[in-house]
Amino acid sequence: MNTKNSISLFLIFSIFLMLTSCFNTATEVDETVSQGTVHPSDVIPFFDKFKLILGDGSNVGAPVDFENKDYFYTTKEGETNWVVYKSPNAGNTHGTSNNIRTELAQAKKWSAMSEAKLTGTCKVMNVSATGDARVAASYSVVIGQIHSADGHENEPFKLFYKKFPGHKKGSVFWNYEINTAGDDNSGRWDYSYPIWGHDMSVVGETPTDFPAEPADGIELGEELSYEVLVKDGIMSLKFMSEGHETKTFTKNLIESEYSTKADMPEQVKGLFVPIGQDGVERPNAYTGEGLFFKQGSYNQTNGKDPVVNKVWCAGAETHGGDVQKQYETGNYAEVWFKEASIEIPDDAISNDGYFAANDGLSKKTVYPHEVIPFMDKFKMLMGDGTNVEELTEFEDKNFFYTVIDGTMRWVVYKTPNSGVTSKNSSNTRTELHEKREWIPEDGGKLTGSCKVMQVSTSGDARVAASYSVVIGQIHSGEGHENEPIKIFYKKFPGHTKGSVFWNYEINTAGDDNSGRWDYSYPVWGYDMSVVGENPTDFPAEPKDGIELGEEFSYEINVHKGIMYVTFESEGHETKKFTKNLIKSEYTTKADIPEQTKKLFVPIGQDGVERPEAYAGELNYFKQGAYNQTNGKDPESNMVWCAGAETHGGDIQKQYETGNYAEVWFKEATIGASTAPKK
Repeated sequence: MNTKNSISLFLIFSIFLMLTSCFNTATEVDETVSQGTVHPSDVIPFFDKFKLILGDGSNVGAPVDFENKDYFYTTKEGETNWVVYKSPNAGNTHGTSNNIRTELAQAKKWSAMSEAKLTGTCKVMNVSATGDARVAASYSVVIGQIHSADGHENEPFKLFYKKFPGHKKGSVFWNYEINTAGDDNSGRWDYSYPIWGHDMSVVGETPTDFPAEPADGIELGEELSYEVLVKDGIMSLKFMSEGHETKTFTKNLIESEYSTKADMPEQVKGLFVPIGQDGVERPNAYTGEGLFFKQGSYNQTNGKDPVVNKVWCAGAETHGGDVQKQYETGNYAEVWFKEASIEIPDDAISNDGYFAANDGLSKKTVYPHEVIPFMDKFKMLMGDGTNVEELTEFEDKNFFYTVIDGTMRWVVYKTPNSGVTSKNSSNTRTELHEKREWIPEDGGKLTGSCKVMQVSTSGDARVAASYSVVIGQIHSGEGHENEPIKIFYKKFPGHTKGSVFWNYEINTAGDDNSGRWDYSYPVWGYDMSVVGENPTDFPAEPKDGIELGEEFSYEINVHKGIMYVTFESEGHETKKFTKNLIKSEYTTKADIPEQTKKLFVPIGQDGVERPEAYAGELNYFKQGAYNQTNGKDPESNMVWCAGAETHGGDIQKQYETGNYAEVWFKEATIGASTAPKK
């Protein structure tokens, strides 16, 4: 071969190799670029205007160049990048909410009289696979809001998507929450406006019964857009989706249409009034309060027991808070946004006050004395036998602590069927014991607003004390140490409604107290004497009873030796009773009532009372959860020995199996007696 030609061929081959190498290098660089991280702020460039709350409860600040693969990231579908907001049914919450969110919260707030605008184009990809169909919030997620930063921090706008399991189409609706008049926000409620499909009030008759699928609903993965404009006190809303009618609404944010009870809509009477949320709105609604936008995935389906709140507590699967397990089983909400924008007025101001008040709030300890400030007047015995003398800045997560139910904070008293009892009782209690003692002639007053959340699920139906808890008492500190009043709640298994009644225990004449007995007064439902014919036979459910989780209040007012007792509950007749504590009506055998002959005389308790009853004896109030259901053999006492499951005294096992009593109080007072109203 010619040398010259050989050199030429070599040069050509070398150049080819160099070009190939360069081409491959360029290709590799391009692939690296194409696989680079695309942050949400690269897709929607307004994140400098917001702070981001993640599904673990943390506030990560402005999420510029930020992502979190569990909650907040981007995904590409075809040529379109989407921002993903994902939130499980359970995790760590933000503020006072029961619900998990991965949600933007605007960094500035503004007045309803200024001009502000939020838009979004999104699609909901998942809502929880579990929940209770009777609960309005089940299977839903909020994808946009206006929130107040001041006052009660209520929400004049919440945009929901909700789809029942097995349905192809879900509903889109928006809610207006009243800005409740006064200092107590527990009566607040929402009015729900349907956009496509149903409004919020359409629920199932049973936990697994779903209403009909909406004919004009929106499917998972189907795009929709919304526009929220607030200007000069008026909120204007626009909702759009391909193939669906465009819907528009207006709402006055500075002049209420719900300022009296007569203004309450029928929808609200059906949905919120039954759970005690029946407030009115302040006449100027959200005037003067700082408002701000929110957007993302605010999961409305939680694991709270529906008995707590039948609108907001969904009873969904949470896998003990395991986030990945919830994602694997479909127990989460996921929303994708491809476009969003915000316009805020020049006079918008910092919203840092809202974040300072709410960041980490769910992890902060709120002691019972911060909810009910009279705790310094009491000591307490807990369900494990522990005596606590000072209750200020005290809690115990097994027995005595606070919770938020979505509307307000409550003090929880919880006690098992078996633990350590007081010296003269077979029953466990987590119960306050008044430090002051007083005679009936001087008197005193105790009030409480409460709801019973649990009574034992086991017991003997023949035993009067089975399935019951005492939630308020007067106890004598002298003599036989008997009890002139015990307020009971009792519900048989399988019943929806239980009974509220109160008992008067005679202050037995003589030194022998073994003949003492109670007379029981029905308030709503039955008195104590209504029992089953055999251990598993339950009487008919009381028609006028009280459900677990239903609020009621009582007042015990002892004035100049006379006890005046009042019971109130929304939707139930107010009941009042009067009992003389210093002059007995049971001083002879002939005075024994028929009820007592039926219930107590057969077990040998047939005593008579001293003529002066409790006159001159020191008494004190008690309040909390005094569990009347124990594991004692019914054959030893067919009134008080319930034969319930105790799991050998294992407290956690009793809690897991429903063998305990739990009572929540939102308000209570103690003080001097007052003259009864004429």
